Amino acid sequence: MIKFRKKKADKDIDKKSDVKQHNEHKIEIVNVNKIYDMGRESLHVLKDINFTVDEGEFVAILGPSGSGKSTLMNVIGCMDLFDEGEYYLDGLAIHSMKEKKLTSIRNEKIGFIFQNYHLIPTYTVIQNVIMPLLMRGYEHEEAQEMCMDTIEMLGLKERINHKPNELSGGQKQRVAIARALVGEPAILLADEPTGALDSKSGKEVLKLFRKLNDMGNTIVMITHDLEVAKAAKRVVKIVDGEIFAVEN
Repeated sequence: MIKFRKKKADKDIDKKSDVKQHNEHKIEIVNVNKIYDMGRESLHVLKDINFTVDEGEFVAILGPSGSGKSTLMNVIGCMDLFDEGEYYLDGLAIHSMKEKKLTSIRNEKIGFIFQNYHLIPTYTVIQNVIMPLLMRGYEHEEAQEMCMDTIEMLGLKERINHKPNELSGGQKQRVAIARALVGEPAILLADEPTGALDSKSGKEVLKLFRKLNDMGNTIVMITHDLEVAKAAKRVVKIVDGEIFAVEN
């Protein structure tokens, strides 16, 4: 994993009460169920989900529309609560945390990469990339210095003063990846990362993911596309809210 200078003390998210006694996995989801109340009816979206992701893995969660993969992604990303089960991220008991602490987890433990980039259109490349560091309280000059290695590695050095509308789709996604990396997250969570890209740019992004994984980054990628999923080293298939198969 890319390393930077020693960070300031993170917020107090690692209290002993929140840390599991054993920490074998980066992600451990145990018997997770998610049910939406639809009035007279209920929709059981996730059904007894069990799976793990180890440090340094590149895992794809593959499923068609309506399979529950987006809900599972929201659970992994600490963006959605669930009704039953347990979730441990980097040894932390996510299921026992309040929203304020989950906000800290999202900022410090997870690097998000979205299909539509979620870049701030009025910001330059460098301004978009340093946002996670500024949110942690770093001074602007220090944050900019810290993220330059990542920007250079992703081939964006000559574009740091460009705004998103001056970039290609592939370049925008590389900016999003750089932004996700600068906080040194426990995992990179990618939601349909090639969905808005042409075939060539999509292949380049997947090649970059494999490179990042070879460098030690843990990646979980959500996709409906089998060919995209094949870029990962392990594929978890979800159908109708249930883990259908796991392929190595």
